[in-house]
Amino acid sequence: MTENSENVTENAADPGSQSGGSPSQIQWSVDTESSNTPGLATPPGSPAVQGVEFATPPTGESVDSEGVPMRYRLVSNIFDTTDEMTNLEYSGVCYFAAEEPRSVEAALNEQCWREAMVVEMDSIQANKTWELSILPKGHKAIGLKWVFKVKKDPNGIVTKHKARLVAKGYAQREGVDFEEVFAPVARIETVRLLIALAALKGWQVHHMDVKSAFLNGDLREEVYVQLPPRFVVKDGSGKVLKLKKALYGLRQAPRAWNARLDSELVKLGFVRNPLEHAVYRRLGKDGLLLVGVYVDDLVITGSSNTSIESFKKEMMSSFSMSDLGLLSYYLGIQVDQQVGKTTLCQSSYTLRILEQAGMSGCNPCHVPMENRLKLSKNDKSPPVDKTKYRSIIGSLRYLVNTQPNIAYAVGIVSRYMEEPRGSHWAAVKQILRYLAGTVHYGVVYKRLGTADSLVGYSDSDLAGDVDDRKSTSGSVFLLGTSLVTWVSQKQWVVALSSCEAEYIASVNAVCQGIWLSRLLAELLDVQVPKVRLLVDNKSAIALSKNPVHHDRSKHIDTRYHFVRDCVDRGEVDIDHVSTTEQLADILTKALGRARFVELRQQLGVVEVQQD
Repeated sequence: MTENSENVTENAADPGSQSGGSPSQIQWSVDTESSNTPGLATPPGSPAVQGVEFATPPTGESVDSEGVPMRYRLVSNIFDTTDEMTNLEYSGVCYFAAEEPRSVEAALNEQCWREAMVVEMDSIQANKTWELSILPKGHKAIGLKWVFKVKKDPNGIVTKHKARLVAKGYAQREGVDFEEVFAPVARIETVRLLIALAALKGWQVHHMDVKSAFLNGDLREEVYVQLPPRFVVKDGSGKVLKLKKALYGLRQAPRAWNARLDSELVKLGFVRNPLEHAVYRRLGKDGLLLVGVYVDDLVITGSSNTSIESFKKEMMSSFSMSDLGLLSYYLGIQVDQQVGKTTLCQSSYTLRILEQAGMSGCNPCHVPMENRLKLSKNDKSPPVDKTKYRSIIGSLRYLVNTQPNIAYAVGIVSRYMEEPRGSHWAAVKQILRYLAGTVHYGVVYKRLGTADSLVGYSDSDLAGDVDDRKSTSGSVFLLGTSLVTWVSQKQWVVALSSCEAEYIASVNAVCQGIWLSRLLAELLDVQVPKVRLLVDNKSAIALSKNPVHHDRSKHIDTRYHFVRDCVDRGEVDIDHVSTTEQLADILTKALGRARFVELRQQLGVVEVQQD
């Protein structure tokens, strides 16, 4: 080892547990001197400067406009030969470490990233993830790589430099290195249901994070990996690492971690929800406790703060956990819990979308899509950048999780990602301009109503798509007065009448409503509440209650008659609502300003933050 190496010594396994006669401790050292970068060279005729090193110039760019040889230096060498500036009073200074390094060599040049790499190795060693071994015949060692990530808070301030040692899982062979890979996570609408239920009951919602979660998963397969890049070990020449637990990047890592977490929660007395396998429930002397799992994030709520704190201590005794207190930021969604209400917003995410699209500071508009606008795949306007178009659409689709008022507009422009044209991009810019004026809008959940008052609205247009003449369905469901789920999507078949279109939309809404009612019943351990669905088409209501086949309905696919069975069994009540009170109308067509603002407020989408 060299004098510049940084030593990291950890207990990797119990004495005698390693293969090949290796010692009970693996002594890792960070190799900061060797480099995989091309050799540095000084161009001919360049003066030698003490401490300054020049890189080989790119091909074809060896001279400038005056014929003088151009010289190139690495950023690392510039930093090494430049004196640090002190007493610099400038709030806008940008630090180099605020962005992720592109290579291990670049990371080793900065203290913050070296420390992050050491912390990651400490975590792996503490979990006894591997042991030094000789690669058996017939096996292939999987490579490892370092991934670097700067973590920021909702305001964009750097909070942590994270280095992750990741296995190159793409080299794994199915049936040899792994079998099953699926692991359940809580759906975003389930998380909204938990938050809405907590707001309705007056409960607190807490947040916990598992540190290096995947390192806790036990492996069933025999997997070998190479030594970590730029980390060396004494007597490690020609040897590999045999994994006892999962590493990030392995195909089976999520499933292994989920199995471990599931077993621990079951030991603590939790019961997994049969309708949502990432939600757990425990009923004890301290009251009801609910836990939603999304990989390594735990959303915790319940009727007693004592049971919540007790659960936190139980989890900390089993895993290395971070107690994040009251839920305030989850999967890019800002959560604000106040007395009597809880709000969800994605203002920081919205600002990033506007910046990504080059629309920061644009003039806002009042509606996300102009009334009666018709887009087509056969548009003759000039094509636009597909990559940028698809990237913006993907971001907007995630923003719909807290802004249902843009669901219809985003759904429409999503239909043209294959060959986007100028008119399609103009419609996207209209959505972005609308978002510029509603950055701080989100969904509000209040303590109004009861947990068994599940009401849905279903609506549809007729042949709204000018290309295939298919209709668009829209539905929303409210728990009390809190909006928990919404959807706007094109139907799979062509409807021949408004009655048929509304009937198809109601069937899809009934499926969602039954799932929600059963999920609520499982969470609260109560009788399944009846779903009340409101439709503004009387013919569709009559068709759902009367199994009569006549000339205008006999062609409808039998699968859409599922709603009749639900009505007959008493699981669903379908009632009429006037068009002026149809909340799902905002999800099926572009509306004028007055009507749009009215429905947006009735859905509970309001300004939840101030500038």
